[in-house]
Amino acid sequence: MENSMSRMLVGAIVKKTLRDLKENPERGIRNVVDLALQFVKGRFQHRFFSSAQKMLQNENSAYYRLVRETIAYTDTERLYTFGMNLGYNGCTEGAQRIRENEKKLGCRIPWIVGNVIDPKNFRENMDKYDSFIKEGETLGIYTWFFFPSEGMEALLPLVRNHPDSVFFLMCDPRDLSEDFLNEAFELYNLMLVVRYDENAEDVYNDLHSRGLLYSVWYKYDPDEIEGIISGSLFYSIQEISTIFAILLPGKDCTKEQQKTVYQAVQKARDGQHFRMILWDLYSDNRMVDAIISDDPCSVCFDSQGNLWDEQGMVESECRNMFQSSLSDILVSACPK
Repeated sequence: MENSMSRMLVGAIVKKTLRDLKENPERGIRNVVDLALQFVKGRFQHRFFSSAQKMLQNENSAYYRLVRETIAYTDTERLYTFGMNLGYNGCTEGAQRIRENEKKLGCRIPWIVGNVIDPKNFRENMDKYDSFIKEGETLGIYTWFFFPSEGMEALLPLVRNHPDSVFFLMCDPRDLSEDFLNEAFELYNLMLVVRYDENAEDVYNDLHSRGLLYSVWYKYDPDEIEGIISGSLFYSIQEISTIFAILLPGKDCTKEQQKTVYQAVQKARDGQHFRMILWDLYSDNRMVDAIISDDPCSVCFDSQGNLWDEQGMVESECRNMFQSSLSDILVSACPK
């Protein structure tokens, strides 16, 4: 993304604000939100910062502690890069570009794209993944979720090749080798999202001590929903100092159960009792997409490159990312 005057101005303000946060996190985060409301123009940004301003009126908000902990252990430049890529590239300039391209192409364009990764197919199609993300950025997509089965180190060059995007890498604690973490440390546009395991405390402590941006994900089954509603799961997760706690439904969860969980997530988030940002992967991503372009869509590709929607795989060769462009796939599968 070009260094426009607007981006450079916002970037300078963000860098100064991050320095101020180091000195006084509570006052600094309030100043960030107040200042942002003076500059933001998009619907998503205004709604987000208006909600944040209201929340931070609560002096006992657990989010103050989240800010203090994150600022204390994470390098300022890492926070700056990831924050600008997600907040400015993805949700400001990218959102505007999405709306413009939706009108031009006559289709819906998601703000975030997921990819299930198989090491063999990935290595055989690395150039396709690279051009796919490049095309996505021209459409306004700067946020990417990767779900690798193994061989995560193969993804890091792709992350490095796209410094304007942010990548959330969904992984397992056992995947985080020393060599992998040393290489991941150099990528400021990457967030590791590690499966929550109460027996993997050493792994989370290692991520914390390295100053890496990390979060956790948790796949829940029907018999665990009561623990989500009561908040007991969240009390356990917050002890590992994560930024996001991302929830995914198991295959046996009904739509009604998923709705119940999302309501519990919203209630817990609004209550500000937990020093982490609770995020329902499907419902919250769709909520953001609806704010950006009014007509939301969810897009994910499996390890064979096939497009999946919320009901399952979309059967069509023209909807395979190894055989068609992203624009053609969206025009075919997501018409307005």
